[in-house]
Amino acid sequence: MSGGHGAHVDSAIWMRAVMMGGMFLTIGVLLFATLGVFMANEKHHVWEDLEDDYHHMEVQFALESSDEGVNISEHEAEELDHLHHEEIAAHLSYLTYRVAGITILLMSITYAAFIGVGGFLNASKPNADDDHGDGHGDGYGDDHHGSSSPIIFAFGIMLFLAGFPDFVIACKAMLNADITPDFGMLGLSMVGLLTIVIAVSNWWFEDLPFNGHGEQIATSYPFEGEHIRKAGLWVFIMSEIMVFATFFSSYLRMRTEWCTDWAIESGVEACSGVEKGTVVTASDLLRNDFATLLPGAINTFALIISSYTIVLALKTAKNTKWERSTGIMGKLMPTRKAEIRNYLIATLALGSLFIVLKLVEWSHLVAEGFDIGTTQGSIFYIATGAHGLHVFIGLLVMLYLVFKADTVGYDEDNAQGIEYFGLYWHFVDLAWVVIFPAFYLY
Repeated sequence: MSGGHGAHVDSAIWMRAVMMGGMFLTIGVLLFATLGVFMANEKHHVWEDLEDDYHHMEVQFALESSDEGVNISEHEAEELDHLHHEEIAAHLSYLTYRVAGITILLMSITYAAFIGVGGFLNASKPNADDDHGDGHGDGYGDDHHGSSSPIIFAFGIMLFLAGFPDFVIACKAMLNADITPDFGMLGLSMVGLLTIVIAVSNWWFEDLPFNGHGEQIATSYPFEGEHIRKAGLWVFIMSEIMVFATFFSSYLRMRTEWCTDWAIESGVEACSGVEKGTVVTASDLLRNDFATLLPGAINTFALIISSYTIVLALKTAKNTKWERSTGIMGKLMPTRKAEIRNYLIATLALGSLFIVLKLVEWSHLVAEGFDIGTTQGSIFYIATGAHGLHVFIGLLVMLYLVFKADTVGYDEDNAQGIEYFGLYWHFVDLAWVVIFPAFYLY
């Protein structure tokens, strides 16, 4: 580093990263203590009481039936069934708070670690970073652009997916003490997740201009003259469309051949003689109850709204005639820099809500016996899990955008990062718009 000014700037960026990471961690710990400990314990007591009442009533009715030599009355059967449903609802309510609290804590730790690592790497850059950015425009002489981060990133995804099936089993083990999870494979998945975080953090350091304004320009056909990151992103999205199209087509093909309750009730000839409940899909457990369908519905609206907030962030960054809003919005966003940052934070919050509700929903399905060991379970968890992984990776990139918006800031000259991320985020949203009706309603 050269000069005291540069050292001061680097130190300021590093301290800002520490402060933001501490804020994420503090919020996560507080929410975990509130939801995952206090509220979860209260719901657990209610569940235990209802469970005891149900078993007591069940034993009482069984003794009365034995003494009198008759079966329990219709009223008693309805009363027993009602109490059983209350017990199940209490169990799911406990799982909601417990899983939500744990998920928020783990995500806050991940966010804090990512911000800390990324901020440290950026703060350790020399002041020549400005030149680094400006040199992107010619496309020549930048040997350091041969980054290994995408390869490390892909390797991390491979490790994560290799151990992914045991993630659901591990969740089931947390809910049922009789089940022993395979922590070896789960550990492999966690190593993969850590590798993803490291790769994205290093990518931040290597290839994403921070203080600089400029973009790498492609010099070869067919993208000559185009921004490299934008062209690469479109190629990536096209490959992702093929991946998710495989999930959709496979599920729809198998779904039409399964002897579900719908098929049996419709009188499908191939399903004659098949008892109801033989084939249970995720939609059978989710669509018939508003409470179980609610997380997926909220997630749909959350992602749609997040697509709007990322557009607002980009619009604000490119608005050269920005004026402060009146009323409460003006107080929340007193400057253009603050407005861009807050819109990005809103996108981050909505995406984080998606991950929390997704794992809550999975815990409910696992508790009801819908696991990955069946064909319908495997395709549901893999398809929705792959989409959730895309959301999580997007959230890591979003942290970079938030950090840059809070420190260096965005304007009309360096808003390409928001634009490119927006393309990726819109794809993730559109994929979910297809996943939700296909896997939740059909």
